[in-house]
Amino acid sequence: MLKNSKYGIVIMMFILLLSMAGCDSTGTTVDKKSSSDTQSSTEQQKKSETKPDQTKVTETIKVYFPNDEGTKLIAESKKIKNSGADQYTETINALLEGSKDKKVVSIIPVGTKLRSVKVDKGIAYVDFSQEFIKKFNGGSTGELMLVGSIVDTLTEYPEIKAVQILVEGKKVETIAGHMDTSEPIKRMKDLLKN
Repeated sequence: MLKNSKYGIVIMMFILLLSMAGCDSTGTTVDKKSSSDTQSSTEQQKKSETKPDQTKVTETIKVYFPNDEGTKLIAESKKIKNSGADQYTETINALLEGSKDKKVVSIIPVGTKLRSVKVDKGIAYVDFSQEFIKKFNGGSTGELMLVGSIVDTLTEYPEIKAVQILVEGKKVETIAGHMDTSEPIKRMKDLLKN
């Protein structure tokens, strides 16, 4: 009899422990699956509140085009996706798209492709395809406006102090023989229209 009562006590303790495992501190039965689902959905909601989806965020930037007389650069507002470092690529692509405004000229040669834009220590390295030089047919004013539109567009970002133009990954001494492009070029304020 004593032996059976020991087994009974052990079995009752085991049942008691099992029933307590399914209760919270108030003694209420908790559905562990729905509790963890609620917790993970709450965590996901917090993450989405603190981290907006960068692919959907847009920003308005200024890109510069020469006026139709070739005397000044005129700012045009465009919208781009704001995706961190790629904003510089988006900005130059906006310049490559050109403008529909008849008062300005799309100066970058047709067929030019942007290979990359990298920023290091305040200098933006903009790498274009070979069409940038091969298809450029402007004179000294055209070259000045071409370089100015790229430099002034990128230096709208305060972290960019100068722009180094590259063609097929290499520095070029000049685009058309009128302007030195072998070194980084600072913002060309004198070309901006007041």
